[in-house]
Amino acid sequence: MCMELSSTRFSSTIEEYLEAIYRLEEKTGSAKTSDLAKQLKVTLGTITNTVENLERKGLIIHEPYHGVKLTEKGRIVALDVIRRHRLSERLLTDILHMDWSEVHDEVCKLEHAISDDIFNNIEKVLGYPKTCPHGSPIPKKSGSIPPENSEPLINLDLNATGTIVKIIEEDPDILRYLASIGLTPGASIKVKEKVPFNGPILLEVNEINQALGQNIAAIIWIKKGLT
Repeated sequence: MCMELSSTRFSSTIEEYLEAIYRLEEKTGSAKTSDLAKQLKVTLGTITNTVENLERKGLIIHEPYHGVKLTEKGRIVALDVIRRHRLSERLLTDILHMDWSEVHDEVCKLEHAISDDIFNNIEKVLGYPKTCPHGSPIPKKSGSIPPENSEPLINLDLNATGTIVKIIEEDPDILRYLASIGLTPGASIKVKEKVPFNGPILLEVNEINQALGQNIAAIIWIKKGLT
């Protein structure tokens, strides 16, 4: 995929919705309105009104009982917001030395307030980073996304090995916990045990065994094999 990202800015509310839809599409293929309400911390009534507005603007398609999906126009805008978000995270962690668990809320303000020209300069100063601190790829200005070959940790078989590529959840408590047990991008893991019936997964990390619930294992994406 290669497309020039839009220079048109929408309101911060519209951008936040498109960003949230993009993230949910990455996880599940579509964005249910109930999941959007939960992620954006608003009522279903508010979601319904905004979704109708986004559809009128040609930014999304809403299929009842199936959820919301971005149109090509909406995807271009969402990728631009994602680019600004992840560059801002790099700015706060790399230059201001903030912890990776603390940057999300601050970045949600910066991504809408800084001009595109300044973001281009930020990207240059940072050395054109390919990923955010959580390992997710940073879209280029052209609209392309660096390729990656990863899958959720929960999919790995018993005794499989891998390297953590990214964490797709930015909840501060979760990120702090994962960092405390060494589960950060670049870490090597081995699946030691998978308890049946949705039980926990036992991993070897830095020669120490760690148990993870399936909800946490689902947000850790792995490249199979050790590098």
